[in-house]
Amino acid sequence: MLGLGCAVELGQLGQQLRRPVGLLLALLGQFVAMPLLAFLLALIFALDEVAAVAVLLCGCCPGGNLSNLMSVLVDGDMNLSIIMTASSTLLALFLMPLCLWVYSRHWINTTLVQLLPLGAVSLTLGSTLLPIGLGVLIRYRHPRAADLLVKISLWSLLVTLVILFILTGTMLGPDLIAHIPASVYAIAVLMPLAGYALGYGLATVFKMPPHCRRTVSLETGCQNVQLCTAILKLTFPPGLIGGMYMFPLLYALFQSAEAGLFVLAYKMYGRDSYKQDTLGEEEDTDISYKKLKEEEVADTSYGTVTTEEHNSIQMEPTQTAL
Repeated sequence: MLGLGCAVELGQLGQQLRRPVGLLLALLGQFVAMPLLAFLLALIFALDEVAAVAVLLCGCCPGGNLSNLMSVLVDGDMNLSIIMTASSTLLALFLMPLCLWVYSRHWINTTLVQLLPLGAVSLTLGSTLLPIGLGVLIRYRHPRAADLLVKISLWSLLVTLVILFILTGTMLGPDLIAHIPASVYAIAVLMPLAGYALGYGLATVFKMPPHCRRTVSLETGCQNVQLCTAILKLTFPPGLIGGMYMFPLLYALFQSAEAGLFVLAYKMYGRDSYKQDTLGEEEDTDISYKKLKEEEVADTSYGTVTTEEHNSIQMEPTQTAL
C-alpha cells in the first residue's frame, strides 16, 4: 500500500476527478462485475456458507498491486492502472462491506453470515489508508525516493509471491488437497479468467485503445488477495472459517499464472502489432508536421523566383492572403 501511494501523483488525481474514466472503470469492474461473478459462481457450484463467504470476500476486494506489475509487462497504460488500483482501494472502504451485505443474503440463516463482521472489515480497510496517504506525501515531497519505493514494492511483491507459492506447495500441499473441495479449485481457476475477460469487454464498451483494454482487463481480474487473507484471518473465528482462509492463496496462484500466460501471449503475438500502431502514430505525426510546414511556407511567401531564357532572374509579386 505504501508503494501504491508513492505511485500516485496529485496532478493525476486532479485530472481523474475532472475526467473520471479510471474511477468509473474501477467502480464497475471491482464492485459490480466481480462481486456479481463471485456470487453466481458460488450459486452454480452450490458452495456451503463458509466457502461462499470466502469466495464473496475475494470477489468484493479492490484491485491488487500485481496488476500494476503486469501492466508494465504488456505495455499498458500505467497511469490508468495506478489510478484504478488506488480508486478501488479507496472505494472499498464503503462499497466492500455493502457488497458483502447484499450478496451474503442468500446464506443469511447460517451462523457464519450472521457473525459477518462488517465493522471489522471496514476497520481493516481503513488501516490501508495510512500507508497510501504516507506514500502520496512522499511522492509530493521526495519524488526520487518515491520512485525507488515503487520499484521496491513491485519487485518485493513478485518475489514474495514466488516464495509463498513454493512454501505453500511443500508445507501445506497435502492439507490443501484434503480440506478444500474440487468446486473451490474450479472457482479459483475460473474467477480470475472471467474477470480478465469482463475487464477487456468493459474497456471495449468504452471504446478504449488496445493498451488501455489490456490494462483494464488485468485490473479487473487481479484482486488484492493480501487484504482478503488479512480480513479472513483477523475478523473471523478460526473455528468457523476453517481451511477456507487458504482460498485467497489459491486465487493468487491462479490469477498470477493466468496473468503470466496473458503476458506470454502478448510477448509472442501482440507486441509486433503494438510496435506497428506506435510507428503508425509517429508517421501520422510526421506527415501532419510536414503538411503544416508546407502551409506555413505557402502562407508566408511574398514572391516567387522565375528563370527566363537569357539567364535572367525576375521577381514576380504574388498576393498573400491575410
